[in-house]
Amino acid sequence: MRLIVTQENLARALNTVSRVASTRASLPVLSNVLLKTVDNRLTIAATNLDIAISETIGAKITTQGALTVPARLMQDFVSSLPSGPLELETKDNKLILKAERYNSTINGVSADEFPAMPVLENSKEIVFDVKSFKTALGQVLFAASNDEARPVLTGVSVYSDDKSLYFAATDSYRLAEKVLPGIDQDVSLLLPAHSLQEVLRAMNDSDDKIVMAYDEQQARFTVGETDIVSRLIDGNYPDYKRLLPASFETTATLPRQSMIEITKVSSLFAREAAGSITLSIDEDDGKISIDSIASQVGENTAEAEAKVKGSAKITLNSRYILDALGAFNGKDINIRVNGKLDPCVLSDPADTSYKHIIMPVKS
Repeated sequence: MRLIVTQENLARALNTVSRVASTRASLPVLSNVLLKTVDNRLTIAATNLDIAISETIGAKITTQGALTVPARLMQDFVSSLPSGPLELETKDNKLILKAERYNSTINGVSADEFPAMPVLENSKEIVFDVKSFKTALGQVLFAASNDEARPVLTGVSVYSDDKSLYFAATDSYRLAEKVLPGIDQDVSLLLPAHSLQEVLRAMNDSDDKIVMAYDEQQARFTVGETDIVSRLIDGNYPDYKRLLPASFETTATLPRQSMIEITKVSSLFAREAAGSITLSIDEDDGKISIDSIASQVGENTAEAEAKVKGSAKITLNSRYILDALGAFNGKDINIRVNGKLDPCVLSDPADTSYKHIIMPVKS
């Protein structure tokens, strides 16, 4: 293999794909990235067997070929080089890289040992607008669980209902749900949250569309020149809609920034109590208030004016509230509760496509 690429393009591609290369894999070759020429293009790929990422960049190719090289070394080295053309050549499973004032040799492993990139069979496709898809992922991913003991909850449930596509994630303490309308096909997928994080990182503002293809075992996301293929999680997602009350006795609407401010201040006094604060909604005063107590530090009450219907008091985790408030984009926030043991639902009164549910802290 012999070719010339630009440092900028190669560094960008390596930064995209090398994150999934595993340094602790049972197969040493999985800590490498694959460099492979395809016609007049260079494909850079990496995989940990659960997720595979490949990106194709332009190149001036003299001789076709393929080789794998250590991902971390290659990424750090190319990123440190000055911008401009780079000459890559392979000899005896070694990569010779030449640039202005640099001449380096990196020991590689034969491309024959690298796992074949996943191929979808009888797949279906959905095309999304990048902006709306990026927003949807950003609003739900943080609610997924990190507990590998419950693998189903480490994923995002993507399913269709009534010509809309739903994205839902929960760690059993909170749940985020985003709805994208206009999807007229049957979809039921459970996608690993860490895979969708890579999809989120791969999307740029310059991209206008992303294509999601899927079969019974895998999903592939194509954005620009990048392909990300992920295994699906096997299992049944909880029927979370049963948790949502049909109606609410108490509602409060106030500026989202006001709610962020009083929650953030109250969280400072809630550290000893694992972030627990008491949220009070008072119809008579037309206010929402938050009480927090730290026995070693003191106590705090913060309040804000709100449009209130009904009265209620509930104990919640302040971090979950702040995470949820940060995921909304609107000016106002709507808070709905019933009793102190029922879930609290946050939503934007001007946008019904996103809601966030927080379970109460039992006190």
